[in-house]
Amino acid sequence: MVESGDVHPLAAASRAALSEGGELARNIAAFAARPAQQDLAAAIAETLAGRGVLMAEAGTGTGKTFAYLVPAILSGRKTIISTGTRALQDQLYHRDLPRVRDALGRGLKAALLKGRANYLCHYRLEQAKGSGRFASREVAAQFQRVVAWAGRTRMGDMAELEGLPDDSPLLPMVTSTVDNCLGSDCPFHSECFVVHARQRAQSADLVVVNHHLLLADLALRQEGFAEILPGAEAFVIDEAHQLPELAAQFFGEALSARPLVELARDAVTESRESPGALAVLQAPAQELEQATRAVRAAMDDLPVRGTRARAAGLPQVEEALDRLAAALESLHAALLPLRETAPGLDGCTARARDFANRLKRWREEGAGADEADEAMDATQDAADPVPAAGAEGPETAPADDRGPLVEDGDPAVTWYELTARGFRLSRTPLDVAGPLARHRARSQAAWVFTSATLAIGGRFEHFAIKLGLSKPRTLLAPSPFDWPRQALCYLPPRLPEPSSPDYTASVVRAVWPVLQASGGRAFLLFASHRALREAAGLLRGAPWPLFVQGEAPRPVLLERFRASGSGVLLGTASFREGVDVPGDALGVVVIDKLPFGAPDDPVFEARLDAIRREGGNPFRDEQLPQAVIALKQGAGRLIRTEGDRGVLVLCDPRLTGRSYGRVFLDSLPPLPRTRDPARVEAFLTGTGAPAEPDARVCPS
Repeated sequence: MVESGDVHPLAAASRAALSEGGELARNIAAFAARPAQQDLAAAIAETLAGRGVLMAEAGTGTGKTFAYLVPAILSGRKTIISTGTRALQDQLYHRDLPRVRDALGRGLKAALLKGRANYLCHYRLEQAKGSGRFASREVAAQFQRVVAWAGRTRMGDMAELEGLPDDSPLLPMVTSTVDNCLGSDCPFHSECFVVHARQRAQSADLVVVNHHLLLADLALRQEGFAEILPGAEAFVIDEAHQLPELAAQFFGEALSARPLVELARDAVTESRESPGALAVLQAPAQELEQATRAVRAAMDDLPVRGTRARAAGLPQVEEALDRLAAALESLHAALLPLRETAPGLDGCTARARDFANRLKRWREEGAGADEADEAMDATQDAADPVPAAGAEGPETAPADDRGPLVEDGDPAVTWYELTARGFRLSRTPLDVAGPLARHRARSQAAWVFTSATLAIGGRFEHFAIKLGLSKPRTLLAPSPFDWPRQALCYLPPRLPEPSSPDYTASVVRAVWPVLQASGGRAFLLFASHRALREAAGLLRGAPWPLFVQGEAPRPVLLERFRASGSGVLLGTASFREGVDVPGDALGVVVIDKLPFGAPDDPVFEARLDAIRREGGNPFRDEQLPQAVIALKQGAGRLIRTEGDRGVLVLCDPRLTGRSYGRVFLDSLPPLPRTRDPARVEAFLTGTGAPAEPDARVCPS
């Protein structure tokens, strides 16, 4: 440890590398030295050197990726960097890391590691060749593309196949999960892409993963990373604000429709390896598929989300669950005598028993639901549509649903969620601070948690508690942008209360002059799908191209929006992050309402109820902090580079009409604020200067 007042050599070296005239400035075109970035890198370096814990909010434009890559590379310590999504993971590994490594001139060995479901499985590919179970000619053609690619790929990463949708039915047919992997019994084990990826990661100095993979292995799902964890000396968690919600999924337990259907189909496919097995397994496998579909059909009259208690209120649901339980037991009984005849059938036998046990636990956990659960369900709003098919993809939920039970006595909520053609039965812990703290203590490593949105009003307590951190070191690295020159915050006057039936129409009327002044070039973010649909209907026929969430895959929508130059993009909560449109294509971001938690989220409601029972204030302790972070995420879409200019339109009148509005405004960057539409037009058209803050209506 360095004595107080001394600068650790790693911190000094990191700061120097990012300074004017340093290695990055000399070797990376257009690199600009930023004091906030240097401060962040120095703090991270000191944390790595002392194996401490740091929480750091890095404002948009700080350059946090370079700020943690530089000390991680210079430290020489084995470092795990975890990002929020696979897309960010690929960007970090393939673009940012090589640039920094080359600029520093360090011979660093790096590896990219993803979960099993991201790698081609030779065994399952061979099985799929003989199954003939393709839903359409298009899927069959895609399969031939996969077969051709399989013969030339070195890494086996499915992301190499451009144009293959995340929800393609091919993916579960040609990739493996913990449930269906044959392990060392697989005839292709020596060629396995997952095994090779693990080996590369074990010998690497720096490994890039994503939160889903990191948490899966912390939760003992053994996605391929757990062997590397004990040797890591440092963990850098980027987009750390996502970690508590994701951890709740992974430290709980779930059963969904897709793995059930896959089990039924795998049992039939694997039966080809054992003479006479097909005659025994075909009927119980078909019954499992039918029983799974029957459960989804029986739940049609339920809201999209609800507690186990709500599901139990419909007799047809209980009858369908009885049928599903019987189907699993029947398939398991049929598989038992055959399990030693083929490795694949042995795996199917274990999966059938595991799924039967999960279903039994989910039903038993909810049997004693109390009045609080029923009261919670009574407040739920089923207005939002069922999520689109494919919503169970690996970006929104664990790919294989595998995980340990929440320990007896741990506060948890037992609930369900419906998708267009499927369902998910979950038991989710209400507090993940304990498990996260235990895993962190066991690692004896340095931990850095960073994001553009971690602080509420400049304080970190909310996320520190959720992450199980006790008095961590904290740092606010401010954005380097010239906010008074680059941006303006517009609070439209005279809007009705958000609960008003004509609220969305009023928002569109208030925003219309702004869109005219900007020539489109706008992103409108809505609190609900209902509001999104209504606004889209009102904007049809507008003089700007309209791009609406749900009408095309997200990457396609964003690319079309960028290319249009004058488009208007409409999205909901899932678009708060990852919309990165620097330059002239985006000049306005509109947020219709303060993003308080959805009333149909049983986990969120259960957390509020737990806070209430413990004597806390649910609004102050959970609802408000979560909404502030969500607003910051949405607002962060506006200014992405030093050359951007734009207007942030916050429509919700509660920002100025409620006392808590100040918390939201104080958590945003220092944008000038106005209620005068003429000033907004002048700013967007370049005929006037940014508005001065109005202290009477926009407290600063």
